[in-house]
Amino acid sequence: MFDKLKQSAIIRPSFAANGTGHWWLQRLTAVALIPLSYWLLVLLDTSINGSYQQTLDWLSSPINTLAMMLWVIGVCYHSALGLQVVIEDYIPTESIQKWSILGVQIMMSIITMASLTALVQIFIAG
Repeated sequence: MFDKLKQSAIIRPSFAANGTGHWWLQRLTAVALIPLSYWLLVLLDTSINGSYQQTLDWLSSPINTLAMMLWVIGVCYHSALGLQVVIEDYIPTESIQKWSILGVQIMMSIITMASLTALVQIFIAG
């Protein structure tokens, strides 16, 4: 039993170890993404209906860049939390769970860093 408790602490961050914290983090990120998604819709509208230069100009604004960065962080973190729940619910073997969750966390970190790097490069170039 002690071994199982130790392993579950490795899989989950300390705040989310009991499940309640994980649940609250999912809700918190979901609520934070509601207003931040407004910027995504504006960006999509600008990129579909505007020129390439208009889209770059829009993304070069500090408030728009910051909002999109927060949106990327929020979406990636929220996705990682949700995928972790799916993995824990549907993969019965704990070692496979551990490696799957680690893989999801690594991939979401890569996606987050690549997106943030692109946004910073657009901001600096603009």
